[in-house]
Amino acid sequence: MPRGVWAGPPVVVLGLVFLYPLALVVQQSLTPENGGGAFDAYASVFASHGFREALGTTVWLALGATAGCLVLGFTLALVIAFVPFPGAKAVSKFIDVFLSFPSFLITLALLFIYGTVGMANGVWTGLTGVGAADGPFHFLATPWGVLLAEITYFTPFVMRPLLAAFSQLDTAQLEAASSLGAKPARIIRRIILPEALPALAAGGSLVLVMCLNEFGIVLFTGAKDVTTLPMLIYGKAILESDYAAACVVAVVNIAISVGLFGLYRVVSKRAGA
Repeated sequence: MPRGVWAGPPVVVLGLVFLYPLALVVQQSLTPENGGGAFDAYASVFASHGFREALGTTVWLALGATAGCLVLGFTLALVIAFVPFPGAKAVSKFIDVFLSFPSFLITLALLFIYGTVGMANGVWTGLTGVGAADGPFHFLATPWGVLLAEITYFTPFVMRPLLAAFSQLDTAQLEAASSLGAKPARIIRRIILPEALPALAAGGSLVLVMCLNEFGIVLFTGAKDVTTLPMLIYGKAILESDYAAACVVAVVNIAISVGLFGLYRVVSKRAGA
């Protein structure tokens, strides 16, 4: 049979499951319910202060979380891969399990610890007698709390490719450099880091795209003053029933995600990932 016949069913399924709903979102963004021009909804959304604030918040949270995940993930992966300690293999296996956890589960764990009535404020109450509501730990409902939750959840997504890269590293190079008197910092900078760049590029790009589209963490932290693009879509569609505006924000979010994915492909190709 011709190859095109075999390619037909997957193309049809892809069109129905992904392309058709996406086309409906784009169509809805161009056909406001109250009439008007095709791009009136875009002009209205782009001119609103809420959209610009949500876009800025989304970008800085995604960039900050990605930077934090790269630094923390690289450090932890170095320790697990090159510092012998009991249970290192178990920790490495746990990272694979951690990747399957939903994001809101990690957020709930942080709420149990740093929430208004969490363990940290409970300890403060036991030591000072002050009510938990007046304790010092209330940052979780702020942008810094969202940033902490995203770094906590997404760091293993950086560690996994790094550990895979470190497992392929020739330890003879490290031993030779150490025997010649090279300090650990120099070994990391000259030998380990160049080998880790493709994995860092892959993991960092993945985290950036995922943070850009993260919804559950922002919702479950209860950060009411933190509005990202996914939260804005939820507010416009569910709370305000403004589906045209919600679709406009969704189209912008998709365009940014696809652009970042294209950049990721270019960077990973050049880095040899």
